[in-house]
Amino acid sequence: MPHYALICIDKPDSLALRQSTREAHLAYVAETGVVVQAGPFLDDDEQMIGSLLILDVPDRAAAQDWGANDPYFHAGLFETVQIYRWKKVVG
Repeated sequence: MPHYALICIDKPDSLALRQSTREAHLAYVAETGVVVQAGPFLDDDEQMIGSLLILDVPDRAAAQDWGANDPYFHAGLFETVQIYRWKKVVG
């Protein structure tokens, strides 16, 4: 299956919202089993300000569906979400 990268940037001043929904988000990641690699973006103070997720899904529609069902999305955490097809070259 192809890989898709979700690049998600949090709304300003939303660290508390991220922290309060993090457990549900991580459970969703584990339950769905399609996340190949993931982690937060950090600001210069090491505070989480977004997410990068690499998904192993059949198409863009599946990536969009996965993102739309993420508890972070339901909580209104993200200011922007971009989805790109991604090709692993190194690592």
